[in-house]
Amino acid sequence: MGTPLRPTPTLRTDRLLLRAYRPDDAEDFVALLSDPEVGRFMGDGPLTTREAAELFGRVFTVVYAEDLFDVWAVHHDGRYVGHAEIKRTDQVDGHEIVYALAKPAWGAGLGTELARALVAYGFDTLGLPRVHATVADANRASLTLLTRVGFVHERDITESDGSTTRVLTAHAPERA
Repeated sequence: MGTPLRPTPTLRTDRLLLRAYRPDDAEDFVALLSDPEVGRFMGDGPLTTREAAELFGRVFTVVYAEDLFDVWAVHHDGRYVGHAEIKRTDQVDGHEIVYALAKPAWGAGLGTELARALVAYGFDTLGLPRVHATVADANRASLTLLTRVGFVHERDITESDGSTTRVLTAHAPERA
């Protein structure tokens, strides 16, 4: 597994450390993304352990190797607690934040802190005029969290299974 061409930068908040994944993060990544409760609202649902392991490999062989977008391992108090990324997607015709926290990290405000860090990175480092998030309508916790950090509902997408995905957008503050 190679290293990124343009390494994903390390980000710090009051309580979180976001850093590029390392090969020794595989077990934590797989456990997170194959957890049924964590993965139920991500993509097509929770991954199998094999799918999560294959995805972890692609972080290095595709995402980092081809410098596609920034992907972070999220740590709190020295422990892996989640996953984060910001990437360009055609679904929103712009950059979207993606994040997942392990169940022990739920309810402590870490999701809010993580979302704020990703949005700030999008505005301040990438110079984006807006940042998007796509969230299953049933994922009330994420919808509430994103509203709290300044996202507004932009539109809905009706999925092939009939469910609704909400597209939310945060706009960069006006510069003086």
